[in-house]
Amino acid sequence: MHKIKHTRHATYQINYHIVWISKYRRKVLNKELAEATKDVLIGIAQEKEWDILAVEVQPDHIHLFVSAPPFVSPSDITKAFKGVSARKLLVRYPALAKRAKGALWSSSYYIGTAGAVSAEIIKRYIEECQDY
Repeated sequence: MHKIKHTRHATYQINYHIVWISKYRRKVLNKELAEATKDVLIGIAQEKEWDILAVEVQPDHIHLFVSAPPFVSPSDITKAFKGVSARKLLVRYPALAKRAKGALWSSSYYIGTAGAVSAEIIKRYIEECQDY
């Protein structure tokens, strides 16, 4: 069970399951890029003071289970992860920019919320979907 968190004005337990795909579902994330992507996502979360509960990078999509305060909208969380990660990865790996044809992520995404009851199920799902 994930702990209840506090800010100066709020007590919360909000977890988001976010999934996004590569542009045209191209399989651009090999093992090296998967590790780099995880590192970038963890860095974004640390900078924003959000908690990553689970992350799984597949060749053509990403599952992210994250907790953030209630004053940050789910769409802003998703935009931060997708935008910053794309920029950092495309700069760090010029060959990726060529393979991805300039755009790493599709503009669409899935987001679902999870409370204490279903949080473990989502985390287990993300961890079990490693089909590399």
